[in-house]
Amino acid sequence: MSQELQYKDCIEACFEAVNASNVCYVSCLKEYDIAMLRECIELTRECSDICSFAADAMSRMSPFASDICSLTIQICEACAAECEKHPHQHCQDCAAACRRCVEVCREMCCVA
Repeated sequence: MSQELQYKDCIEACFEAVNASNVCYVSCLKEYDIAMLRECIELTRECSDICSFAADAMSRMSPFASDICSLTIQICEACAAECEKHPHQHCQDCAAACRRCVEVCREMCCVA
């Protein structure tokens, strides 16, 4: 499989996580108890940033893409774990997108 095809699913999963993280971030800021969501807010920003960076690195065929995806996996796992603690639909959607990103990036890192 070519690197470009190998990265395609991972890039798509990263962009889905970026979108879900951004929606969660903005939605958390509109919730009643922002203090309860502080860590969620922080992690969704981290997740959005690293997923965007990872997608960019893969689209450039960066020689560091696998390393960047390893960090992406760590941050997405942390974000998903935090979002899963909250009942809001935007948090649950974010957790699901992050879990999908972890799964796809883990597959990519293993075959890269």
